[in-house]
Amino acid sequence: MTTRRKFILSSTAASVATMLGMPTLSFADDVIEKADKPLRILFLGGTGFLGPHTVKHAIARGHQVTLFNRDRSKENLFPELESIIGNRDPKIGDGLSGLKGKRWDCVIDTSGYIPRIVEASSKLLADYSDQYLFISSISVYADFKTAGQDETAEVGTLEDINVEKIDGKTYGPLKAYCEKAAENNFKNRTTIIRPGLIVGPRDRTDRFTYWPVRIAKGGEILAPGDGKDFVQYIDVRDLGAFIINCLETKAMGTFNATSPIYNETTADMLNYCRDVINKDADFTWADTEFLNTHDVKSWSDMPVWVPRQGENSGLSQINSEKAEKIGLDMRAREDTIRDTLTWFVDQPKGRQNSLRAGISKEREASILNAWHAPTNS
Repeated sequence: MTTRRKFILSSTAASVATMLGMPTLSFADDVIEKADKPLRILFLGGTGFLGPHTVKHAIARGHQVTLFNRDRSKENLFPELESIIGNRDPKIGDGLSGLKGKRWDCVIDTSGYIPRIVEASSKLLADYSDQYLFISSISVYADFKTAGQDETAEVGTLEDINVEKIDGKTYGPLKAYCEKAAENNFKNRTTIIRPGLIVGPRDRTDRFTYWPVRIAKGGEILAPGDGKDFVQYIDVRDLGAFIINCLETKAMGTFNATSPIYNETTADMLNYCRDVINKDADFTWADTEFLNTHDVKSWSDMPVWVPRQGENSGLSQINSEKAEKIGLDMRAREDTIRDTLTWFVDQPKGRQNSLRAGISKEREASILNAWHAPTNS
């Protein structure tokens, strides 16, 4: 995987500066070299968050991509590509029948959440492809009390392996069962990638976006803990590039995919944001006990943040060295921050006014007032 960075001034970046009263931002544009050998890639999905970035990278590398989905996206992404309409669930409509009799070098599955459904697609495609790459999650691990877990750590299980309801308790184990389904059918031709928190342009969750957006507004900002807790996340474009790299190099096996362990703290992350976006932002660090008292939750109210003590302390201390050795590479944090904000402020006003993670301006002000109250000093 060979990539060089080129910075160009974009009209979108200029609009960020105008709207937020900041110096003009540059948008980072990847200039990608062609692969030595083009591949025929089948993409199951490809219209959400990770999908479009991965498809875009595959096209830039010169690969031939076919999309398989339900044709429900309103964005009309990649109209130039071959598209097969169907359903991942073989029980719905024509199911996977449109895939029969065709041939691809490899399959990318970013939309598998139910083992029965991954079983169906991997079983059918085992005779039509040489490699099945399944996007799983670090959520598969049984617990996060231990720091430094690698791919050999125990994964979660369910009492009822046939459950298909996805929630906080079932998501991780179901992904683990999906991995098994793919491996049962493709054997040693399977690649499992377990990403951590995926961030960047097009992120619908705002689990990272909250911080660049909040810091752009400036003023006093509630920050969690003491700034020394570790954070881990991966730019969606870097994950997309790694996925394609695994296909080009025929890398089989299981790989955690997130930023290097013990490399970045909450203070680092927020300071990067401040340096890129708004140097006038002022952080007030409130300790974990105080935040717990005021029902300020890690990860949701304070996105990305996980306290380094507690039952989830290992969530942001995952070992991805195996992936790094075969080509997982991270762009500069400043690029991720800049591009995420540039993308977000180009969204419709309604979307900008309804962040899906973090706390409201009013609640933040109330908590800051409580922190500064004499009884807390």
